[in-house]
Amino acid sequence: MNTSIISLSSRRVTALASLAAGLILSLLAVSPAYAVLGGAPMTPPAGATVNNAVSHAAVSAVASAAGASASSYTVRTTTLAVGTVVNEYVGADGVVFGIAWQGPRIPDLPTLLGSYFPQYVQGIQNQRANGGGRGPVSVAGSALVVRSGGHMGAFAGQAYLPQSLPAGVSPSDIQ
Repeated sequence: MNTSIISLSSRRVTALASLAAGLILSLLAVSPAYAVLGGAPMTPPAGATVNNAVSHAAVSAVASAAGASASSYTVRTTTLAVGTVVNEYVGADGVVFGIAWQGPRIPDLPTLLGSYFPQYVQGIQNQRANGGGRGPVSVAGSALVVRSGGHMGAFAGQAYLPQSLPAGVSPSDIQ
């Protein structure tokens, strides 16, 4: 039996095992904590900075004419350690109804979209099947709207729940 082959093989196995362990540890060390559509605002992940929340009063034309009170919502901006900025749109009930991002990396969409992620994936598959190819993503349904695009180092997108938009808030407000 050739001991040099066994020695070389065991070194490769050891090197691959070390590499795999390092990758697993690095993935565990980065624990993303984002807002989840339809849920509570994010707990900022390690290395992120949060700007003070900005409160807004949204007044629709109908509500204004009728003298009705305005809906309120809060926008909270979090800058992730990688430089991506995430804006959370939180209704008066404390539930996130919209999220927008911009920066060098796309945030962790499975975590960001929560239970809506499978609907997003299905929308992308439908877009690709209908000749959408690669490029910007636009998934628009009655329960979820996601638009995402950009290029390496400069990505932007928005996701929102149309049925949860407060009165007077339009999709163009989520940016």
